[in-house]
Amino acid sequence: MISTTQFCRFEPPTSIPGAEGDIAKVTLQDFRRLKILASVIISQPESFSLRNGHAHMYAKSKTQNFNVTIFDQNVRIRAIPVSYDWTYGDGTSRSLSFPGTHASNRGFDVPTTTSHVYKETGDFGVGLSTRFRGEFSTEGGPWTPIPGFANVPSEQVTMSVWRTKKILVAENCNQESSAPGCTSPFDN
Repeated sequence: MISTTQFCRFEPPTSIPGAEGDIAKVTLQDFRRLKILASVIISQPESFSLRNGHAHMYAKSKTQNFNVTIFDQNVRIRAIPVSYDWTYGDGTSRSLSFPGTHASNRGFDVPTTTSHVYKETGDFGVGLSTRFRGEFSTEGGPWTPIPGFANVPSEQVTMSVWRTKKILVAENCNQESSAPGCTSPFDN
């Protein structure tokens, strides 16, 4: 499913040298009908975070290419991701002009450019809509921008946010095995 949102109310006409002879044109409606793949939401660690910690999430997306025939002319179309609208399921949202990236060896206390801090525990539905701009080339000619954008929603993921509990322990578990933190959570 592709949702549409108009970015600019009045977009200027596009004039590209060398494209005057092309009879094949790709409209915004044509562009939005393409099967543009949604970005994939990635979280590290996978689908969980700690309350007041930095939940690291990023979008996995790429430029997509399509080949179509219009009036017996070969037309190449590119869908290029340009912005990412996040909703975090806790009433907050934000828009970014970049997808983020993998962040290895980081803890919940380390913020990233795409991390989010949850103030409460629970399960939250994280959503993402990626805005793609388009351009087309007829018979190998110059790339012509398609005025407007296609907004493609991603499949929502659930982020489970847990709480932590700190216990100060003065005993040595080797000497006092019943002290807090010394027994396995699986032992009764």
